[in-house]
Amino acid sequence: MLVRRSTSSKSKLLIVWITCFMFSFIIIGKKEKMKKVLIVLWLSAFFLQGFAQEKIIEADICIYGGTSAGVVAAIQASRLGKSVVLIEPTNRLGGLTTGGLGATDIGNKQAIGGISREFYQQVKEYYEKPSNWKWQTRDEYMDRKSHGRNAAGEDAMWTFEPSAALKIYEQMMAAEQIILRKGERLDREQGVKKTGGTITEIVTLEGGRYQAKVFIDATYEGDLMAAAGVSYAVGRESNRQYGETLNGVQANRINLSLTGTVSRNARFHNFIDEVDPYIVKGDPSSGLLPMINPDGPGVAGEGDKKVQAYCFRMTLTDVPENRIPFEKPKTYNEQYYELLFRNYEAAIGGQIERMYDYGDPIIPWINTPMPNRKTDINNQKGLSTNFIGQNYRYPEASYEEREKIVEAHREYQKGLMWTLAYHPRIPKAVRDEVSRWGTCKDEYESGSNGWQQQLYIREARRMVSDYVITQHECEGLKVAEDPIGMAAYTMDSHMVQRYVDDNGFVKNEGNVASGVRKPYPIGYGAIVPKKGECDNLLVPVCVSASHIAFGSIRMEPVFMVLGQSAATAAAQAIDEGKAVQEIDYDKLRNQLLKDRQVLKL
Repeated sequence: MLVRRSTSSKSKLLIVWITCFMFSFIIIGKKEKMKKVLIVLWLSAFFLQGFAQEKIIEADICIYGGTSAGVVAAIQASRLGKSVVLIEPTNRLGGLTTGGLGATDIGNKQAIGGISREFYQQVKEYYEKPSNWKWQTRDEYMDRKSHGRNAAGEDAMWTFEPSAALKIYEQMMAAEQIILRKGERLDREQGVKKTGGTITEIVTLEGGRYQAKVFIDATYEGDLMAAAGVSYAVGRESNRQYGETLNGVQANRINLSLTGTVSRNARFHNFIDEVDPYIVKGDPSSGLLPMINPDGPGVAGEGDKKVQAYCFRMTLTDVPENRIPFEKPKTYNEQYYELLFRNYEAAIGGQIERMYDYGDPIIPWINTPMPNRKTDINNQKGLSTNFIGQNYRYPEASYEEREKIVEAHREYQKGLMWTLAYHPRIPKAVRDEVSRWGTCKDEYESGSNGWQQQLYIREARRMVSDYVITQHECEGLKVAEDPIGMAAYTMDSHMVQRYVDDNGFVKNEGNVASGVRKPYPIGYGAIVPKKGECDNLLVPVCVSASHIAFGSIRMEPVFMVLGQSAATAAAQAIDEGKAVQEIDYDKLRNQLLKDRQVLKL
């Protein structure tokens, strides 16, 4: 690792400092010693600050994005003997793994190897220590049948608190030679310097300058990839584009996969029949309630630029000493929850059995127990934690606009939880249960009131490379010849929009949950840009995949796997002096297997 300063910038700063000093000395005069000393100190501080901001950090590998993939990529780069700098735009490492997503979705645990599995093994070691159990014992937690993800005799543990994940990541990184820079955001307009197809330097809005031989974009948004001029997509492709059946608009309840199995789209997370969409029931002239698309869902199977819904994966607790009760936000808008009230009214009116959705008949959440009497909360039913239709601009939005979108999601979700816990139009059984819970005093940053920074960015930009993973790979009809890891989860898309159906009632559109037959390989071509676009960039998160295939890939353990493989490829490209698209795959494969990656089952 080399830290150096730009000679031209240093000279300019020195000239400015000397000029200011001499001017001040003349103005103040020799007799006013105290004022002179103070101004010299002030100018020195100014000079040193500017001098520090002009540092150029040089490394073999520069990783932008401290998500789970970025952390693992940095660890692997260090273990391979490469100098590495990791830049995280926020002040917290780990992305969703430390941001509330403790209920690990995998599909098949045997598909997870390398540093990814090492992380989950360290989770198990962490929770084997009695000192890490404060609000319940290990036996009390592990004896609960409802968590379902941890089986006896396993070498790893797959559920955890956000704070535990953060400690483990920090410990893993502390054992390596990694320069970490937090709170620095890429200058997306002018901050990527390229010579031909090679990135030479990236610059952050905070003044950081980073030069490397290979760069890795490990963000959920794909900001470095986009700023480097790499092709990408946002939204859903039409089924025609890649010969799929589960992409595009999915308003039909039943669809066939490519293998002929039935996919029951929109079966879950939808409204009961006969929920009225209008501000005044039965009166279309009164207008639609918020967040309903007046133009309808579109043509089945056609593409659009809409993005599946985001939410916060809330970390809640029912321990009174650690619980922060839900509060009604100042921005509360009761109309946001009118469809929730009407859904309950329809259920009480005779459709209660239709509210069953993954088990719980009445509460619109998936409440998965985490250690120490905490939870990972996910979306469930027609109106829940997903802020449907309010994230379309997020992937391409400015930082300022993204912050507003994130805050709007947080305010919506705060209002939802207060509504479920205390609003008189919510059934008493629901209020009694939800009001037992609250955010945690001992999670996330001080002053956050138990709410995390990290929004669940289920999907943003997706790279479009020479190789695109599609439904064909997920269903085993096409197999990658250059695997760098495996995926095994269901092709999963959350709802994309709300609309009024032909009967005049509200429905959600976009949900797909179609299983894969077995774990399938992810090809190396999916994490490198098209030839000619950028020859020293790897993209292990916003991979080259169709919308529906990305729904299967987008799991945190898989992102870790791909982060490790990306760092391995980066090191090899440096050693071979080649573009990332041109490295020797057989050599890459051998190193991945040596490092315990799983490439086939």
